[in-house]
Amino acid sequence: MRVLKDVAEAPLAPDWLVQEYMANPHTIRGHKYVLRLYVLIAALEPLRVYRYRQGFAKLASEPWDPEDADNPFSQLTNPDINALNVGAEVPVEFIDLDRYRQWLRDQGHDDEALFARIEDLIALTMISAVDAMRRRTAQAGADPHGCYELLGLDCLVDDTLTPWLLECNLSPSLGICAAPETGGRVEEAVKGGLVHDLVALVDIPGHAMPRPVSSGQDPDDSAWLVAETRAEQARAGGFLPLLPAAEPERYLPYFTLPSLADLQLAEGLTGRPLARPRLQRRHVAEVVEEERLALYATRSGRYYRPNDTAALIWLLATDGLAPDAIADELVRATAETGTPPDAAALRRDVWTTLGDWCREGLLCQQGDPSAAIPTAPETHVASAKASPARPAMRLSLAGRGWALEIASGPAEARLTTLMAGHLAPLDERGEETRRLPRLAVLRETLGYALAADDRLVASRLTLAQLGPVLLGHLIRQAAMPGRPVIDAGLLITPGGSGVLCLLPEGEASRTLLARRVSASGGALTRGVRLDLSDPQIAEPLGFPVPGVGFTALEALPSTLKVRGVLMPYSGSADAELTAATTLEALGALLPRCLTADGEALDAEEVSSLGEWLAGLAHCAVALGEDTPSSASLAEWLSAYIEPATPSTASALAMAKG
Repeated sequence: MRVLKDVAEAPLAPDWLVQEYMANPHTIRGHKYVLRLYVLIAALEPLRVYRYRQGFAKLASEPWDPEDADNPFSQLTNPDINALNVGAEVPVEFIDLDRYRQWLRDQGHDDEALFARIEDLIALTMISAVDAMRRRTAQAGADPHGCYELLGLDCLVDDTLTPWLLECNLSPSLGICAAPETGGRVEEAVKGGLVHDLVALVDIPGHAMPRPVSSGQDPDDSAWLVAETRAEQARAGGFLPLLPAAEPERYLPYFTLPSLADLQLAEGLTGRPLARPRLQRRHVAEVVEEERLALYATRSGRYYRPNDTAALIWLLATDGLAPDAIADELVRATAETGTPPDAAALRRDVWTTLGDWCREGLLCQQGDPSAAIPTAPETHVASAKASPARPAMRLSLAGRGWALEIASGPAEARLTTLMAGHLAPLDERGEETRRLPRLAVLRETLGYALAADDRLVASRLTLAQLGPVLLGHLIRQAAMPGRPVIDAGLLITPGGSGVLCLLPEGEASRTLLARRVSASGGALTRGVRLDLSDPQIAEPLGFPVPGVGFTALEALPSTLKVRGVLMPYSGSADAELTAATTLEALGALLPRCLTADGEALDAEEVSSLGEWLAGLAHCAVALGEDTPSSASLAEWLSAYIEPATPSTASALAMAKG
């Protein structure tokens, strides 16, 4: 788990889930928390769902700090993560729901209103998944009536007391996570009671009366469903029934299509009839030829040719008849043929057929006609017009130009921001344009691809990776025989001196680079080309620095003298800035050397670089909490890069070379 500052950094692999960050969590004693709720699906057909009355508030082990997004002990409440926080007095803390609700009341909050909204979340979550669960049990040949599943739902509460469902866990942990004095004893009692009540409710011992299937009774008979459900609720212990709801009309419209058993049970428990759903066309095109009907699903591309009975069901449903009324019509039609109709079987077939079509997206419940929102007509692929091609742009960097085609609005916006004025409209008719090397940013199913002329450079790039990969490709092109490129940040001081920044990617490096610009009042660019026959004179390439942007002088100098090197220091030191050796500087520099042929430098070239580095000021800096301040950097720059007075230089215990 990690917090992304830029959604464009989201991974493209299919096993990742991206959620919106909730920036205003409710806290307990300043600590972020989530509620662990236990939910039992006691049956799928009909859908019966319970919430266990107990559960927990799980606390993060450090106070929540919105500016400390990378601290898992502040941002995450998972017990296995917080157990690693050896510096916390209470690494894992659980508060049971009874104490949590009492605390809310003591704070003046309405705990009943909060938990009513939580139960809405649970019910709607289960309804959203029931089609997939019923389909999966059918594929496995399992009995949707004789199955159960215990779920652990994690719910975050924001500072307006609005609950947000974070995740739904299958087979939640029933082990004891908290220490005895921080909730472990209560945790053990709650989970023990949970297991005891679950075993009784789902009747694992088999004490309940078996369901009759051979007595001639209709398997969907509502009287048996009601009797079974009431017996189940009588042995539910701490489980509170959620579905079927006491007011079924509250949730039935949210089913793709409730099953016949769902409706029968709801009617039996409430003792009153419920309105049957009426359906309307959704993503479908009808094709009729000589009184034969075919259906084309415009979303999936599937093609259906229903038989005569199914076609009649379709026509009656789309004319506004409810499922039971359709079944009555089929019974009458069958009776007219002289064949004794099986009314119960026909009724089940109608509900099953309509349910299949609803799950395929061909039909949907009409809902309240007074609240209906007009929908746009279905757009067919055949009639859709291709979006106009985006014009190519001219990209100018390091004295070179490219024709860049970007087949994506978000990618174009991001690259335009990154390149800071280096992109301009391109005259496709110009003679020079035809000679420019071509670059193309292509949209893929998973992310983006970068192509150069007729060669694929990279694929499956996120939006955040696109700019750095493009810059990395271009900066490699700037290397020439005998003149390698150092792919690193380059600070150009107002006096025209240069400082190489051999820092890794990351937030800490970006912070340090921004401080360097502030300390020097100069410009920050990326890339410098060296002539190994005389490395004293360097050519700044003027590339932007990803994550920092591009700051430039009015006119970038064609050449300059590099006077210092800044590199990361991994150890601990008393001073913010620490002297480094030439060998350390060379070790940090070599991985960033790019040659024209892509080969490593030879021994003579490495020796030349070492001699050049020996004449520079070397400074190692810590990254993270110990990152040097702007004042410290300004003092170092003044002493070693552009000395102001001899006394300033002698005041620092920093050696050159």
